[in-house]
Amino acid sequence: MKTIRTIPQERTPIPEQAPMERVTNFSEVALGYTLENALNESERCLMCPEPACIPGCPVEIDIPGFVQKITQRDFRGAYDILTDATLLPAICGRVCPQEDQCEGVCTVADSLESVAIGRMERFVGDMAIKEGWTNLPYVEPNGIKVGVVGSGPAGIACAADMAKAGCDVTIYEALHQPGGVLRYGIPEFRLPNSVIDAEMGNLTKLGVKIECNTLVGRLFTIEQMIDELGYDAVFIGTGAGYPRFMNIQGESLNGVLSANELLTRCNLMGAGDFPRHDTPLHLGKHVAVIGSGNTAMDAMRVSLRLGAEKVYCVYRRTRAESPARAEEIHHADEEGVEFHWLTAPVEIIGDGKGNVKAMRNIRMELGAPDDSGRRRPVPVPGSEYEFEADMVVYAIGTNANPIIGQTSKIKLNKWGYIETDDNLATSLGSSLVGSLYILDEPSIGLHSRDTDQLIKVLRELQQLGNTVVIVEHDEEIIRSADHVIDMGPMAGRHGGEVVFQGKYRDLLKEKKSLTARYMNGLDKIAIPKQRRKWNNYLEIKGARENNLSGIDVKFPLNIFTVITGVSGSGKSSLVSAILFPALNKQLHGTGRKTADFQSGVLLFGYYIRILIDPE
Repeated sequence: MKTIRTIPQERTPIPEQAPMERVTNFSEVALGYTLENALNESERCLMCPEPACIPGCPVEIDIPGFVQKITQRDFRGAYDILTDATLLPAICGRVCPQEDQCEGVCTVADSLESVAIGRMERFVGDMAIKEGWTNLPYVEPNGIKVGVVGSGPAGIACAADMAKAGCDVTIYEALHQPGGVLRYGIPEFRLPNSVIDAEMGNLTKLGVKIECNTLVGRLFTIEQMIDELGYDAVFIGTGAGYPRFMNIQGESLNGVLSANELLTRCNLMGAGDFPRHDTPLHLGKHVAVIGSGNTAMDAMRVSLRLGAEKVYCVYRRTRAESPARAEEIHHADEEGVEFHWLTAPVEIIGDGKGNVKAMRNIRMELGAPDDSGRRRPVPVPGSEYEFEADMVVYAIGTNANPIIGQTSKIKLNKWGYIETDDNLATSLGSSLVGSLYILDEPSIGLHSRDTDQLIKVLRELQQLGNTVVIVEHDEEIIRSADHVIDMGPMAGRHGGEVVFQGKYRDLLKEKKSLTARYMNGLDKIAIPKQRRKWNNYLEIKGARENNLSGIDVKFPLNIFTVITGVSGSGKSSLVSAILFPALNKQLHGTGRKTADFQSGVLLFGYYIRILIDPE
């Protein structure tokens, strides 16, 4: 058994280009782990029985699982585990902020440097690209049409999940190449375009269509996507690419621009290779970059590679407060960036001909903490000074792109961001009431905190006067239901049966119910290791969804019902064979009838909605 004393004590360094060599080219700085590096680093993982790194990952990759595959030299197996959760291991392994996520909570980091999870993820992702591996699940189309606005990280992740669930997905991208900030905002020496192309290719293999040169809000609006183009749901991932400035004197001079403009011209438009590419870039010899985040580091390092003689980083706090990754600051320092910590610009000085000549600054010191908890920088009286600069780049943050708010009726908050409710629905996504909502196992893959949120949303729907019926096996959700319908273990094979209908507390007394046995702790069924996080999942063997027409179901209207004990993708069959007839039977004589079918996305799951006419 591994202990903190028996594992390799030092974090395995990643091979890199030498600083003075790499500053002359746009080739990747970090060269990636060799086989020996990856095997050595994989031995540093303690294989914790309750790993903190999995919940520390936003997509909950089975990190010990893929690392263990590396130790076994089963690299294809490692790739399969990674791609169960992410479509982009080679990209995420390079640019994900692991030090604040999985590596930040690594148990090894309590005593030593954390396990280099990101570097091993990149090693496996790069091997997959080289070997041409893919891990595409079987997808059964569900008839739901989803539009995604923006092809950046959020749009890619949404499109991949929707496609895996069977949706017909189209991404609309305003620029001429997909990738969003991955493409225009991150230089090739950190994230090569060839890697973006390879992993975006996996998205199209899932059936996702990507339409570039399509500016939603100008060619058509969000409302038109729903009302005229036939989309059941629209995900908006337009990003925050609208630059901020400081409104100090001299910002209108030639030679002042945003980091987004500099990086887009260079990364996406090829300005660094002018005149072979048509995009010009007026690059100064003395470049001042205001800000100290990752975008600022990229802007400074790009400027050096384009021939700037001096590059200054101007930041009003200290290095310790810098929001950039420590690795990026280290690389910028190695490459010759001159850091002016505790410094704020007060004026950009012109040469009398409309061009930048210099920048006047003031020294700062850290005072009392502000609302964020960080010490507020305050000016030091009489400490102003100037340095020569013929180009000034702003990298002090961005705002939301305003076009969606300008061209649709979607409500925005005071900062210009789209306002959403707890379910991330916009003001256009309000629910119709008086309907039957049917969801098929929305809890699969959810963290427990998300299950609580799901129950809250379902309750809110029910309290609005809707009938909510879900097919589910999660204990917590079953306990929260007003009404439980337990299908027999042979449901779907021999016509099926209903073992139980009633309240949850009475279900636990039903001796024929496998669900009751499971929830009483009498019949725990083994779960595959790769599905450890589905710790409440129950699959009753033999249950199928394809022959349920003989089952008599009575679910009360306007309450929350859970159907359990049937596995597989049972939603469509339950609608046609059970729920739709049952609904019409219960509406008979009430003066109400079913009117129409609709579908969409509700929080974590896909729903079918049967509209019910009022009396």
